[in-house]
Amino acid sequence: MSPGLHLGLDIGGTASRYVLCDGQGREVARGRAAGATGHVFNPAEKDKLRAAFEAIAAEIAPRDIAIASVTLGLTGYGPAVSGVVTALVGEAFGVASGSVIAVDDIILAYMANFAPGEGHLISAGTGSIGVHIGADGAFTRVGGRGILIDDGGSGSWIALTALDRIYRVLDQDGDFGPVSILAENLLQQVGGRDWSDVRQFVYAGDRGRIGTLAVAVARAAVAGDAAAQAILRQAGVELARLAQALVRRVGPRPIGFIGGVLALHPAIAAEIRDTLGGREVRLLNADASLTAARLQAGGNDAWLATLAAQRSG
Repeated sequence: MSPGLHLGLDIGGTASRYVLCDGQGREVARGRAAGATGHVFNPAEKDKLRAAFEAIAAEIAPRDIAIASVTLGLTGYGPAVSGVVTALVGEAFGVASGSVIAVDDIILAYMANFAPGEGHLISAGTGSIGVHIGADGAFTRVGGRGILIDDGGSGSWIALTALDRIYRVLDQDGDFGPVSILAENLLQQVGGRDWSDVRQFVYAGDRGRIGTLAVAVARAAVAGDAAAQAILRQAGVELARLAQALVRRVGPRPIGFIGGVLALHPAIAAEIRDTLGGREVRLLNADASLTAARLQAGGNDAWLATLAAQRSG
């Protein structure tokens, strides 16, 4: 059996990515599996997380390696579920709890892009959240409360805002009229034109599925739909608002933005920059799973100390 390798996991609602590296932090392998969340208080979500771990374990099994450590960023993770998550990791990869570091995926994303205390990070994917992690382990979070409360500027927010817009027009006028391009793109993405089709798509799915409709909004914007363009500009404003909240609470820092929403349409990033004025804005795309794998392999002392301070704070 080969010497123990270090496994880094970046697990989101739509996909799980992994990287294996050796003790010098050199990448050995990488891959992906289905997504999952840290909402393991829900039996179905616990099963999804177990299945993601098992799929990754099965993929790396032919390498006949021992896993020395596992570092994972998991969407929806919190201290209340740490015991369950660590146990699932142990079952899948045969790693003792002392060799497992689990954090929320936004913390992992911050680690991949900034040193402790260096910047503010806004993530705009299916959901939206902003964080600052100080060198002392202090954690400042804004947003990230889910689509039933906010998640302004996220993919799911864009999708639900667009659906609301077209159905308000339909209620008032009896047809989609001025939002017909937006409506056509949304209904095509749903796969049906009736309200029953949309209702099933939204209410029988999860936020990841809902968020896929943001692509339809972007297509409508490119085709010239004014309502779609306005929604995407407002998404930029909403994401900038998260950055403004962090600046207000923590102070000025470089502001990094990550996530698939930024690639939907240039109007989003343009509106972010306009709203934030002269502040330093970075569009980032670091490798979070590789960062995770290297954390315990290379002994990143600054981040290991910061995470330890956060857990003890």
